[in-house]
Formats: sequence, structure tokens, C-alpha cells
Amino acid sequence: MPGPDRLPPMQTLTAFESAARLASFTAAARELGSTQPAVSQRIVQLEEELGTPLFERGHRGVTLTPEGTLLYQAVRSGLDTIREATADIRARRATGSLTILTDAGFATYWLMPRLSRLNTSMPGVNVKIVTSQLGYDPHRDHADIAIAFGDGHWPPCTSTRLFPEAVTPVCSPAFRDAHQPVMSAQDLAHLPLLHVQPTEPERWLAWHTWFAAYGLPAPEQSQGMMFNSYSLVVQAALMGQGVALGWTPLTDELVASGQLVRLLETPVTTERGYYLVCPPSRPAPAAVPLFRRWLFDELIHVIEHAHA
Repeated sequence: MPGPDRLPPMQTLTAFESAARLASFTAAARELGSTQPAVSQRIVQLEEELGTPLFERGHRGVTLTPEGTLLYQAVRSGLDTIREATADIRARRATGSLTILTDAGFATYWLMPRLSRLNTSMPGVNVKIVTSQLGYDPHRDHADIAIAFGDGHWPPCTSTRLFPEAVTPVCSPAFRDAHQPVMSAQDLAHLPLLHVQPTEPERWLAWHTWFAAYGLPAPEQSQGMMFNSYSLVVQAALMGQGVALGWTPLTDELVASGQLVRLLETPVTTERGYYLVCPPSRPAPAAVPLFRRWLFDELIHVIEHAHA
């Protein structure tokens, strides 16, 4: 006896879906390039396997039973998903595309300002940027390449570090001017702080670990505000709501443009950082080496600009 979670053969499911959609075994046979008896036999096979009738047969065609309706909705959804995936694969091979996965902060503050240069360097490539705050998981996330924050270990992927985790406190110029000058880390303990919602285990530097790096106790979180995304933290800092931790390279251009200012110049660094992560288990699209070349050219440009 087949197990309760074993899927029926795909041939019977496609015959069932076609017959249910067209309300006719004959029309289904015509659509599938088969014969009416063959389609009918597959439907009977499916009904016997499930132990229940799926159709009510009549002179003018067939109608679904309640069990047939339940199965049709599930099969139709599954086949639609398969069709979308195969169409996407065909389109990628025909026109060229690249799916990049990263977090919302990196996408917003580093990739987005450079999209025009990226598109210029990869003409004809359909670039899709997907963001996730859960961290990159090669077994869960389907992307051609990822720019992920972490410790560099995403087996079985290969990774190349792009930026170390280097963090300095930042705020708006108006906020800085409205408060006492910050001369040391201790001076920040009395200011409203902007927090990113913590994770367990801790994936990025938080205010309590930033203060600990200076040998100081962290102030109560109730003294500031908590947000569930870094983009909201930066937006609150731009609006003068408090002091945020500013990651390189996410806030570098905001500081360079004067929208944010650093309250201390020496960053707190860790072993973590942003990495370019390449999954090894499937053929890489032709756009992957183009993106890698563009990305490292951008990094060289950033370094040269910083030392100009």
C-alpha cells in the first residue's frame, strides 16, 4: 500500500488537471495528444489510489466531486508554479538575467545608488534584486549570487569578503548641533539611541556590544527607539530622532554628502562583514562573471575615492 504522503504519478495528475479544467475526458485527450480511453484510465488509476471518486460522469461531460475540487485546486497551483519556474529558466537562457540576493540595507544604501552603472556594464541583462533580513541560506534561497553579511561561512558556497564590519555612531547634523559635543563613547550613553531589532544568535553589532568594546555598560534600550529594519534606523537618524550605528559601507555616502555625521571617527570592528557568496551546485548564468567584474571595479573606485 502506498504511503499517505506519496505523490501520485505526474502523468495521472496532468491528465486529471486537464480533464477537470476542460470538464471533458475527450477534450483533455485532445489537449494532451492522447486518447479518451487513455485519459479515462489514468483518472481511474488516480481515483483508485486515493480511494475516492474525483468526477461525476454524465452524458454531457464530467463534473468534480468535492474531493476532486480540493485536489484540482492543489494540482493547478503546483503546475502553475512549475510553469512559472520553467518559463523563468527559459527566459534567463534566452535574454540573460541575474538574481542577486542581499539584505535591505545593502540594497538600499549601496546597490541602488549604483544601479545605472550596473545596467550600463551589463547591457541586455535582466537584473533582479531580492532582499531578505533572515541572512543568506543557500539551501533555502534561490539566487545566482548573494552579497551576504556574516562570518564568511555558507557551506557549500565560496565567499569573498568585500567589507569588514566597521561601525561608528552617526546622526544628523541638526541632532549633533542640538546636543552637547560627543568627545568619547561615554558621552553617547545619555543620548537617544536608535536600535535594530536584535537576533538570536546576534548577527550584527548592537549598541550593547558597541559599548562593551569600549569597556562600558550599555544604557537601557528604553532610552531610544527600536526598529525591525536597518533602513528605518537610518531614516530615523536622518530625521534627527537619535544616534544610529553606521556600518561601512552603508552610511559612507550619506556621511560624504553631509546628510549624516560621525560622532566618533574610530570604528569598532569585528571579524564579520559583507561577502560575495557564490553557490556551487548549479551552472552559473553568463551574467555572474560580468557582475563580479563590475563589483570589484566599484570597490577599486571606492578605495581610490577614499584616498583621493
